[in-house]
Amino acid sequence: MTFDGDAFIDYRARRPMMELREGVNTRIVWSCPEMRIGNDEDGKDVLLLTGPEPDTAWQHFARTVAGLAQQLGVEKMIGMGAYPYGAPHTRAVGLSTTSPDADIAARLSFTKNSVDVPAGVEAILEHALHDIGIPAMGMWAQIPHYVASMAYPAASAALVEAICLEAGLTLDTSALRREAGVQRERLDQLVSSNPEHAEMLGKLEIAYDEIHGIRSSTTNDDAVIPSVDELAAEVEQFLRDQQPGGQS
Repeated sequence: MTFDGDAFIDYRARRPMMELREGVNTRIVWSCPEMRIGNDEDGKDVLLLTGPEPDTAWQHFARTVAGLAQQLGVEKMIGMGAYPYGAPHTRAVGLSTTSPDADIAARLSFTKNSVDVPAGVEAILEHALHDIGIPAMGMWAQIPHYVASMAYPAASAALVEAICLEAGLTLDTSALRREAGVQRERLDQLVSSNPEHAEMLGKLEIAYDEIHGIRSSTTNDDAVIPSVDELAAEVEQFLRDQQPGGQS
């Protein structure tokens, strides 16, 4: 089902797309939240809420979603998201969790933080479903800063696999893992071709491993290394150059 875009989306800020073919305005494509239904590989029902985050009426939107979840017999809500983090691409993707239910947060072996941050609509949905007795949580992938502006399939695979464990689902992540492997090779190639990048990666690995209690090799603390923004720009350019027809 598709939600009423006029009730939740600011179409001046998020304009619909006009499909123009040989001068003919063939159709208008509206961007709005929608609820899709599907099944995992074992036939279990799965509802997927997708689309743009509402611009307005968040509480009304959350109540609407909670009402639908109750009517459809939803047993658990799991939100997915990601955020930039001081993690190297050479380490497994870390996950963190949010939930209004302290028991759920305590049970999950993900990173837990105490911090005040601006909330997204996913956090509002957690409370809306929790308030009607449906267990609700969010799972968040920690993305290396220098690839945060591009697709990162390793994070997508980690999130899907974590959801499968939590919800008892069976979903194939082999395609995502293959994409992640290709991207890893490209990033390794970029880093190995530039001593400054290799030095920065080494420092990230040491800092990350110290936080997570992993033994790491040492690096030269006096070396001059590029900033995260500089590395991110070079990563993006490098990956573009690897695409067919890519231009510098």
